[in-house]
Amino acid sequence: MTRSRTYRCLSCLDHTVTRTFDTAHLSVTCPNCGSFERFVNGTVFEQFEQFEASPPAELDWDRLGRTEKLLVAERIARTTKTVEDFDIVADDGEPTVG
Repeated sequence: MTRSRTYRCLSCLDHTVTRTFDTAHLSVTCPNCGSFERFVNGTVFEQFEQFEASPPAELDWDRLGRTEKLLVAERIARTTKTVEDFDIVADDGEPTVG
């Protein structure tokens, strides 16, 4: 039996699609908001929401942009990385995940 994965639209955050494969994200047109958008893996989105609700003390979470936050959430949810494996570095005054 094949396990299904849920992916959430990052534009409207309302619509989800289910697929039988497991990837970090996929890009499809959202029938809810009409945008051709990235749909993020459900486990990644859950990790992202947990960090939004309770930011990790080890990272300056609020300084990160949405893309960097999703990258951290993806690496923690889908690999063996932990919060301690990330550093916030600032090139040109803009924080990024290093």
